[in-house]
This record gives sequence, structure tokens and C-alpha cells, in this order.
Amino acid sequence: MKKNLRLKTKKNTVIQELKDNYEKEAKLRSEREAARILEGGKLEAKKIVFDAINKNLDSTFEIIKKDLGKYTQNSEYKNILEQMIKTSKNALGKNITIHFKEEDKSLFNDSEVTLGSTIQTLGGIVAENSDGTKELDLTFEELLRNNEDEIKTSILEEIL
Repeated sequence: MKKNLRLKTKKNTVIQELKDNYEKEAKLRSEREAARILEGGKLEAKKIVFDAINKNLDSTFEIIKKDLGKYTQNSEYKNILEQMIKTSKNALGKNITIHFKEEDKSLFNDSEVTLGSTIQTLGGIVAENSDGTKELDLTFEELLRNNEDEIKTSILEEIL
């Protein structure tokens, strides 16, 4: 009888230990799964915010491009073009050929540069040295592209 009692006690103890172990394991697995789901949700939320910010930045860049297009109608634009020519001469030599948008042709009448072909641009110039081996792109689009990271950082600092 004692033997049966000990066996029953041992059996109940082993069963209880197994039950406790499975409960702990089930709880641990459910906690891990809950954490995984929560982290996945957080990651998805960050992605949504990131996408919204990128869309905002893209639309901001479109607005900047439109404003640059309008800026070419401003009287200051001619001064900017003169600065671009000066910069180009410093970088490429005194004898340069410039390429520009058709609407800007009249702005170069008194410039001491060779006028090249017209280009599709919002504004600015593309200059090349006298033998055409070097080029300096000072179009608004290229300037935006070259400074895109700084512009985005500046915009994000304003937004956030």
C-alpha cells in the first residue's frame, strides 16, 4: 500500500511538474509572440510615418521647383546668372560657352561669354570650357540635387 501511495504521489508530482513546465513554456511563447506582434506593429507605424514624411518632402520639392521657375521672372535672377558665369569662369577659365533656357537668351546680350545651345531647365546655366572637355552644371535642378540632403534635413527640422 505504501508503495502504491508513493507511486501515486510521485506520479502526481511528475504530472504537476510537467503541467507547470508546459504552462511556463506556453506563457513564455505567448509573451514572445505578443512582443513580436507589438514590434511588428511599431515597425509598421514607423513605416507609415516615414512614407508620409517622404510624400511631404516630395511635394515640398515640387513646390520649391515651381518657386524656382517663378524666380526666373524676378529682377534678381539676372544677378544670379552673372554670379554663375563668374563662378564658371573661375572654375573653367576665362573663355567659356554657356547653355541656358531659351527665355534667358536676352539676359546674356552684354555678357563676355560664348552662347551655346539652349537647354531644358528651370533656370541657371551649364558652362563648358573652351575645348569642351570640362563642364559645370549650375542649373537649378542640379543645385537642388546636389544639396538635397541638406534641404531635406532643414525641412525635417522644421517639421519635427
